[in-house]
Amino acid sequence: MEIRERGNNFPFRPDKIPFFYGWVILFVATIGVLASGPGQTMGVSTFTDYLIEHIKISRNQISTAYMFGTIASSFMLTWAGRQYDKYGARWTAMASALLLAITLFLLSQSDRIIRIFVKNTDSAVYSGVAIAIMLLLFFMLRFSGQGVLTMVSRNMLMKWFISRRGFVNGISSVFIALGFSIAPLTFDGLIQNTSWRIAWIIMGAAIGIGFLILAFVFFRDNPEDMEMVPDGEKHANRRKHVIIKPFKQFTLTEARKTLPFWLFSLPLAFYSLYITGFTFHLVSIFEVAGMDRERALAIFIPVSFLSVGISLLGGWISDRIRLKYLLYFVLTGELIALLSLAYLNDGFFYYGFILGHGMVSGLFNVLMTVTWPRFYGRKYLGSITGFVMSLIVFASALAPLLYSLSYTKLGSYRYAFLGLAAIILVILIFSYKGNNPQDKFEFEESND
Repeated sequence: MEIRERGNNFPFRPDKIPFFYGWVILFVATIGVLASGPGQTMGVSTFTDYLIEHIKISRNQISTAYMFGTIASSFMLTWAGRQYDKYGARWTAMASALLLAITLFLLSQSDRIIRIFVKNTDSAVYSGVAIAIMLLLFFMLRFSGQGVLTMVSRNMLMKWFISRRGFVNGISSVFIALGFSIAPLTFDGLIQNTSWRIAWIIMGAAIGIGFLILAFVFFRDNPEDMEMVPDGEKHANRRKHVIIKPFKQFTLTEARKTLPFWLFSLPLAFYSLYITGFTFHLVSIFEVAGMDRERALAIFIPVSFLSVGISLLGGWISDRIRLKYLLYFVLTGELIALLSLAYLNDGFFYYGFILGHGMVSGLFNVLMTVTWPRFYGRKYLGSITGFVMSLIVFASALAPLLYSLSYTKLGSYRYAFLGLAAIILVILIFSYKGNNPQDKFEFEESND
């Protein structure tokens, strides 16, 4: 018996519950992604000012530690994906949750940990030690939270559904979007009612105890390991003109040799880059465009409504059409968003960004989860999505610095936006080649 199959029927047999167990997986996988919240940028940003105040380092220094910690975590995610393929969803999720919980506990004491090594904050070596320790903690936070826990939860859900894969992803994405939208306010409320230290300790306990138990009891990997089938019913490889069940299981090496792999993964990475940089420099970008902080923050409300609607529709329709049509939609949205930011004003381009960003954010999770098992199979899904996550995380780490250099060295954020738009335009030109690599294997099989 493989490691990932051990204990599949403990504490209960999934095939004995009165309905398809995949619906349980939908619920717990969604909880898994939400549990990664403290490791996401919006989770960290709530605590940034408290860290600066207590650690006694500058905003630039803590931003540098965050950037390099994020970059370091991106290099480990392909390896983490291979561990997922080997050990399965339950054990990998539990390990990442435990690491995330430990990291949150350590972050709550980060200033005290630094002073164990250097007590005098005015010492010449203090800043270097502080940055090094925060870099390590940010690496652990981003690796376990944004990286592994998110990847495992999404992959597990995609293994339990094939013909309804897009539909269930759409449902999950709605709750994730709503959860992440209220997370900063929730975290801030927790801080105000306790303290920044206690808030992180509470989160660590909730994840290290509550979620750990949830993952052990309910997380399961392949339904076939328990003599079940995805969707709870057998299905053909093709439904009408769309291949939903792959003929060939691709390794990561094989997948990277196909053009569609890059046509789908690069837009996801560039989305992560532009939105992370935009969020990081949000107030400054709007100030340059002649708008105040309230106007800047208000932009996320209409975007969230638009993206939720597109996510539901996109998830449902992705089960019925070729994914490259959704890729056209996403790339067009990215172009609209980037060009609107380049010429941002309080009128046409303000609403242009809402439209473009809503288009992209609504379908990001659809393409991020549905594409890889449909195009390359489920056997090596961990290593493939781990590599894609590494591209996304690496791109997000570069964003704040790229935008900052555009503004400080060239005098405007516009150059960063137009440069990214040019890259997206090139990808859009080639996106017609984004066909499912499984198509040719169906042809070969039909000729055998």
